[in-house]
Amino acid sequence: MSQPVARIRIPSALRRWTSQQSIIECQGDTVESVLQNLCQRFPELQEQLFDAQGGVRKFINIYLNEDDIRFLKGLATEVQARDEVSIMAAIAGG
Repeated sequence: MSQPVARIRIPSALRRWTSQQSIIECQGDTVESVLQNLCQRFPELQEQLFDAQGGVRKFINIYLNEDDIRFLKGLATEVQARDEVSIMAAIAGG
């Protein structure tokens, strides 16, 4: 059985590493596997999204559809076909 395909929304701050693509489709059955497939296609994103321990960087928020994955199962949150994973880069202000 093939893995579901999710749409990943890339924020403008990270598009320089995705050839300016704002939406990319990737396979995976969890948020983590979808993001790892994204990073295999665009290796420069790995260090932008994940810290040295493999966790999501503090300034990156990940949503599955409308829900922050921190309030679901984190990176282990299951993905269904046609779900949307949104990467949000926190912006610091002053």
